[in-house]
Amino acid sequence: MIEEKPISSVSEEVKSKYELVIGLEVHAQLLTKSKMYTSDSTEFGNMPNTNISVITLGHPGTLPKVNKRAVEFAIKMGLACNSEITRRNIFARKNYFYPDLPKGYQVTQDKNPICVGGFVPISLANGDKKDVALTRIHMEEDAGKSIHLAGEIDTLVDFNRAGVPLIEIVTEPDMRSSEEAYNLLTEIKKLVKYLEICDGNMEEGSLRCDANISTRRKGEKVLGKKVEVKNMNSFRNVVRAIEHEFERQVLLLERGEEILSETRTFDATTGFTGSMRTKEDLNDYRYFPEPDLSPVVVSEEWLDSIQKDMPPLPRELFDRFVNDYGLPEYDAGVLTDSKEIALWFEQLCHLTSNYKAASNWMMGPVKSYLNELTLSIHDFPVKPNQLASLIHLIDDGKVSFTAASQKIYPEMLKGQGKTPLEIAQEMNLIQESDEDSIKPIVESVLAENEAKVKEYKSGKKGLMGMFMGQVMKRSKGKADPKVASKILIELLDN
Repeated sequence: MIEEKPISSVSEEVKSKYELVIGLEVHAQLLTKSKMYTSDSTEFGNMPNTNISVITLGHPGTLPKVNKRAVEFAIKMGLACNSEITRRNIFARKNYFYPDLPKGYQVTQDKNPICVGGFVPISLANGDKKDVALTRIHMEEDAGKSIHLAGEIDTLVDFNRAGVPLIEIVTEPDMRSSEEAYNLLTEIKKLVKYLEICDGNMEEGSLRCDANISTRRKGEKVLGKKVEVKNMNSFRNVVRAIEHEFERQVLLLERGEEILSETRTFDATTGFTGSMRTKEDLNDYRYFPEPDLSPVVVSEEWLDSIQKDMPPLPRELFDRFVNDYGLPEYDAGVLTDSKEIALWFEQLCHLTSNYKAASNWMMGPVKSYLNELTLSIHDFPVKPNQLASLIHLIDDGKVSFTAASQKIYPEMLKGQGKTPLEIAQEMNLIQESDEDSIKPIVESVLAENEAKVKEYKSGKKGLMGMFMGQVMKRSKGKADPKVASKILIELLDN
């Protein structure tokens, strides 16, 4: 890597004269048990160089075989991204040298990727929607991993990751801000997790991103020189790298200097990018058809079976929660962030028609409990039918929300199998909704506060809260607030 001096900052006024153009290449490591072209294990965290065989290491005379499950996973991603699925798939050798690429070439797809075109819808902070166009999604194998230990001058190589199946999701140069890039990555991570084809863990390298960034003056049609930035291990670092690179390119253009088409690396410590090498042309890789692999043909029957196995997608659930359940977009976004949470919530909505109350419980007490104990919804001790019963108790005026959230719900979390009604009865929390029982309590509160009643009637309507507090205290919290409030208003207004 070439050492470079940090660039000086560029004013917003200067940057406003230019347009940022971004395309992303996202690599998703597929959750198969074996590698792309061999039966070697893909398990993460094993001792170095134990998940290998003569095929992984590219020994002469060995023959690879395509992993059918990896192909199915790639097709699922293509269907989720509205892509056209290629029926006849041919693999290619991409020739280049890295110490962690034992064969000296990578088996990938060149001219005919398994998924062509398509788009991924994203939402922006200002409420705008955008479909980010895709160029392709293709299958390939991962390289190994070079390890640089602190204080050591030697580089160690672990080939466990070599051959692990990947899909590469390549977008068009369709994004114009780091926010759009961040939101696209968030959506792709959500998609692969919903499809259960990748765990989306950037820290472990199972989801990786390279950003292609160029800059041009606003109004120009021709794209600027493309710079590829690598080595970004979090969504936040992708944003930082894009914003830094935009400033660097604007400064070069303002100085009248040339932007080199090159590959750069991002230093998360400094927030700067640095040059690694000039950008290769496609002919540098000497692509040619992989002679050891037969074409993979996707039949209509196979494609139909994969289509039938597709789970509900986040955008589909988001639209259902907003349009069918009447939830705000914010609620729908939070609830669809996790597939497990979204499907649990959907079960809950089949058991209650108070969808907003269900959403409030999910986003509040339920998620707080799960986050505090770092549990998944599968470990949640309360079942959807139990939470629905608790919501019904509140809606029917049998218990107050305060009693439900502070007393009944904690008992339900103990997992003793009691219904919310049984807990409410045992704890003497059932509200009194009979007007004949509540009215004497309200009358006694008003009789003891004649001066406040006169103030209320003279215009101090804020005293209603004080009267309600006294009624609830006198009834030991058992008076139905709706009924008590109705009686209070009737008596005060007469």
